[in-house]
Amino acid sequence: SRPFRVLGLQQVALGALDKSALSALWCGVLGVPKTSSFRSTKENVDEDILTLGTGPLAVEVDLMQPIDPAEAPKPHVPALNHIGLWVDHLHPAVEYLTAQGVRFAPGGIRKGAAGHDVAFIHPRPSDASPLSGEGVLIELVQAPDDVIAANESAP
Repeated sequence: SRPFRVLGLQQVALGALDKSALSALWCGVLGVPKTSSFRSTKENVDEDILTLGTGPLAVEVDLMQPIDPAEAPKPHVPALNHIGLWVDHLHPAVEYLTAQGVRFAPGGIRKGAAGHDVAFIHPRPSDASPLSGEGVLIELVQAPDDVIAANESAP
């Protein structure tokens, strides 16, 4: 049996060469509050982190732009960069999914922008690992205790 559960949507990450237009829409027009920012030269990303909703099941919206558009990774290609899913047991999930033929992006399990452990399912399959996001990068995010508890108490 599967040694983990997907608990819900953790984030949606949107990219552009210049995140200011995304910010004008999401923060300015839609009124979604910016709650933090993240910058990583290793990941080539400068992002604003917004929060939709409240409490442990709130959804993060990341507005991203590359630090250097000529370098990889390119957080603006594709524009829907990735979706993040809360999982209750990340390490067993990665082991299980790998054994099932899921292809993971290089880098393994590591700390993500929000401070949670993460791993990325690759957007493209390979001969050795035929299961992938089929064009969409999928981030698996270790859920903190309050998200797990909120999910267990939800109707």
